[in-house]
Amino acid sequence: MEDVTDRRLVVITGASSGIGLAAATNLACRGDQVVLVGRDPARLRAAAAEVREASGERPEVFRADFAVLDDVRQMAGRLRAAYDRIDVLASNAGAIVLQPVTTVDGFELSIQANHLAPFLLANLLADRVRRMVVTASGAHRSGRLDPDDLNAPLRRYRPLSAYGTSKQANILFTAEAARRWPQVESYCFHPGVVRTRFGNDSRLVALGMRLLPFRSPVKGAQTLVWLANQDRSRLRAGGYYFDCRPRRPWPKAADPRLAERLWAASAAAVGVPG
Repeated sequence: MEDVTDRRLVVITGASSGIGLAAATNLACRGDQVVLVGRDPARLRAAAAEVREASGERPEVFRADFAVLDDVRQMAGRLRAAYDRIDVLASNAGAIVLQPVTTVDGFELSIQANHLAPFLLANLLADRVRRMVVTASGAHRSGRLDPDDLNAPLRRYRPLSAYGTSKQANILFTAEAARRWPQVESYCFHPGVVRTRFGNDSRLVALGMRLLPFRSPVKGAQTLVWLANQDRSRLRAGGYYFDCRPRRPWPKAADPRLAERLWAASAAAVGVPG
């Protein structure tokens, strides 16, 4: 069992590039022990080398594809075997999916990769986690979440609407986690429009990422790092933040009854107690 009594242990999903890698580098340089989670082994190794070069210590890496729920279950088991305490779980993995895709688990890819897989991971680690920081998005305003039909986006697929629905789910999940798990300090944030690997499968989106005045990953990670470090007394349980300040999400992402329904539907979907 890894001894993490002297330093905080921070697990960051989606850590092989973008916001996740920027946050991992910042936190490692502050003295935290960081664990990188990603899908691609080569990019994970490169990210670990980058963090090591900046901080002087090589982080541990764990591979999991959030499009495969069994990957998440197996990784959660490995994390539990390695660490008896996770001070911060930064739930940052996510993607914009440009075409309708159904995963091997039977779910629309955006809702699985961006919500159901992180929901499953958090449930499997909740007794070990002290603080959870979820990367949401202002794109939640385009969400059309129906907990009774998580695959609804597949019938008339629109990438930004599907993505917005998954980000709406992130905010509702965070608020409900704060209610159900008072022992886990739970917060979410909008990173701004960040230049990352999102949309790399589309030449047009990739060109826009390069040319438009988007935020850098370092700027996008600023609120994640701030939420990981801010004293609990200064934060609102289940709160949504942007630029290190509390913000009010759209009503569709702030409905406690919808959050409760989403939790029940998500638990049934991934096979955990509701």
